Amino acid sequence: MKTFDPVQMAIPFFVLAVILEIVLARMGKANARYEAKDTAMSLSLGLGSSVAGAILGGAIFAATVWVWQHRIFTIPMTAVWAWVILFFAEDLTYYWFHRIAHERRVWWASHVNHHTSTHYNLSTALRQTWTGGVVGTWLLWLPLSFLGFPPAMVAIQKGISLIYQFWIHTEAIKRMPRWFEAVFNTPSHHRVHHARNPRYLDANYAGILIIWDRMFGTFIPETDDEPCRYGTVKNLASFNLLTNVFHEFIGIGKDVVRHPRHAPGYIFGPPGWSHDGSRDTSHTLKAKWRARLAREGEVALSPPEGARRSAEPAPPSKADSPVVS
Repeated sequence: MKTFDPVQMAIPFFVLAVILEIVLARMGKANARYEAKDTAMSLSLGLGSSVAGAILGGAIFAATVWVWQHRIFTIPMTAVWAWVILFFAEDLTYYWFHRIAHERRVWWASHVNHHTSTHYNLSTALRQTWTGGVVGTWLLWLPLSFLGFPPAMVAIQKGISLIYQFWIHTEAIKRMPRWFEAVFNTPSHHRVHHARNPRYLDANYAGILIIWDRMFGTFIPETDDEPCRYGTVKNLASFNLLTNVFHEFIGIGKDVVRHPRHAPGYIFGPPGWSHDGSRDTSHTLKAKWRARLAREGEVALSPPEGARRSAEPAPPSKADSPVVS
């Protein structure tokens, strides 16, 4: 069964938009940083993702059709109300997929290549997973078909979401109008998501609507006081294609071999988890950042040395001193 794929149709637009951003940056008309090897890596990861999708897509779609055949309701694909409901339902599904992909290591291993670039431009959006079909990220969308949304309908909405997310991978747009920033995912919000600053870790998982992050407490605004630094907590520093795709899976394998008793934690725990607490997770990194801010705040709020001395009570004089026998 073949279905309409909006992402494949949008690929020429993606390429032209990347070229346009590069040209505008060279002319000084847009804030965009490109590096030849980094851009080539993004394009290669995008191409590989398309190939992986073609290989596994049929099996995944067949599984989705099987679930739909056992659906609870029959939702008509031609009904406007069905598309409206699906828009919100699919976007909420994407939020939880994206959040879990950052919070559970085996899914992070599949998603991490999207974050390995130390630059943030439109080509970064093309860094898509090769292994999502293998680790089962697609399973989260099956309840939509079980409820009665036709598989083709779900696939189209997923494609629309991915197309929307392309344009937010840019530094050329600083802020959208306030009302838009309040409701939709924007370049500003998504820059935070790609940042490795402790302030910004584990935030803004939105697909199209930022309302989910606001509802579930994962929204962090971009601040001009702290520009985003991009990449992963420990940057890969490699332009090897296979390393970018598989390095975290290799890391999981090594940890499991070294510590088989703790294998579940190394596979399904948060990225950075270790059985002895010797590594940092995003949670511990944020805690250390908050502690540092608190210490710096205490130093800033404490009075200068001279003022502190003047505020201290004078030592008692001999006349005031108690007599010690």
